[in-house]
Amino acid sequence: MLKKRIEELVAIPQNLSLFKEERTYAVKHKLISKENISEADPTDRFADAYIEKCDKESENVISEESSQFLNQPISYLKLQQNEFIYLESKWLDIIGVDAVSLEMDDVFGTYDALLGLRLQKKYEKSIKDFFREHLHGEEARFSLLFSPEDGLWNVNFTLNYADGFREEMSIGEAYQLIYSFIFRLAESVEAA
Repeated sequence: MLKKRIEELVAIPQNLSLFKEERTYAVKHKLISKENISEADPTDRFADAYIEKCDKESENVISEESSQFLNQPISYLKLQQNEFIYLESKWLDIIGVDAVSLEMDDVFGTYDALLGLRLQKKYEKSIKDFFREHLHGEEARFSLLFSPEDGLWNVNFTLNYADGFREEMSIGEAYQLIYSFIFRLAESVEAA
């Protein structure tokens, strides 16, 4: 799973620069030495992402956005509660995710991340245990539903209760937090 994807990533002959999560993993698992790899700027992770603003009710695309849109404060979603943000990136493939949607929950006023996670059904307990351990607060919520047709877990979790969340963060920082959270989930499942 994760190890195979990171091995493929570091096998590319070049002056390698990886983001913190991949770099730490590769060094920890002795896939590459620390001296042969630099750390990429985390704000560049989604520079080439495909981004849409969509209407929650109809799911119609309102507009396609450039990566500059990720500099908006996350509070944008509070002001535009009828919208959600959909993001695709090659980096999501590393963690077994096709795309991530981010929206404001109308009822609870929290930020929710929705994604499809490519992990086998047999990992259900490990996935649930990870969410219970790493989402903090009495109101922390997550839901998992396995789709046998797609072989994906439909995952929905409240970002507000993840370590590192701040109301003042940008949309880009929120997506980086989601990425890091799911990376740690994949690493935890792999180690179980």
